[in-house]
Amino acid sequence: MKKRWICLFVENEIGVLARIAGLFSAKSYNLNSLTVGKTKDETVSRMTISLTSDDKTFEQVKKQLNRCVEIIKVIDFMDVAIHSKELMFVKINNCSDTDIDELFRISHIFTLSVIDYKQNAILLESVQAEEHDNDLIKLLEKHYTNRIEIVRGGSVAVETL
Repeated sequence: MKKRWICLFVENEIGVLARIAGLFSAKSYNLNSLTVGKTKDETVSRMTISLTSDDKTFEQVKKQLNRCVEIIKVIDFMDVAIHSKELMFVKINNCSDTDIDELFRISHIFTLSVIDYKQNAILLESVQAEEHDNDLIKLLEKHYTNRIEIVRGGSVAVETL
């Protein structure tokens, strides 16, 4: 089982996302993340899909996607170098002054943005690779158990130059 990436260019129409998600659901394929955004052509959207699968299943996924009428192009990122990032927000509540000072230090070390804070809470933003965010979560959960709220967006990926 390997982590894999697929990029889809799809028609920007109502129901396309539901049909593609339905394809994954009907075949019992599990998605790690799915992000969608418009391209410079407003009639086309770009989807970035991350999944974990074996080689055989991944080939089936690509074949199924290529059969969908709404999909303009399927790009397999498996054998190409990519850059990927995800958006993550971390809110930590019930902080002491010492906690806030330490979280500012952590934000500097982990290249995070402090986007909001009050006397007893802080909101951090991370735009990093998924593995980097996983390391950050482990650290924060270790020190701020039961006071942490995490919101992760799906990863986006693009081929390197």
